[in-house]
Amino acid sequence: MRRDAFLTRVRDRGEFHSDDEAEQVITAVLWVIASHITAEEAAGLASDLPAPFDDALILERGRPESFGREEFLRRVAQQTGARPRTAEWDAGAVLSTLTEAVPRDRVDRLLARLPADCADLFGGTAPR
Repeated sequence: MRRDAFLTRVRDRGEFHSDDEAEQVITAVLWVIASHITAEEAAGLASDLPAPFDDALILERGRPESFGREEFLRRVAQQTGARPRTAEWDAGAVLSTLTEAVPRDRVDRLLARLPADCADLFGGTAPR
């Protein structure tokens, strides 16, 4: 998916006021995902995303961190300055768009790595 299409879908789903706001949320959600998956998984996911969003997945880090849905949303909220409930809406806008932008097998692998209670953020997607 091209950058403009990805950005527009996230902006519309998240009901953001501007492209800049949507970009900030996209970057925040992908950054939190990157902290939860391996560098190899992050690189694979990045290869399916348009620039500059792919850069949010490339971190200087050690091992992947393990955390649940509440912490996932807290981190998104911290990155965007939003409340946790707003972060849930924001994450859903990004992750549901991600399911359209990357191959299904990559989404399935990502779902397997994230907390099980995050599946609904992908728009009801469940691993096959």
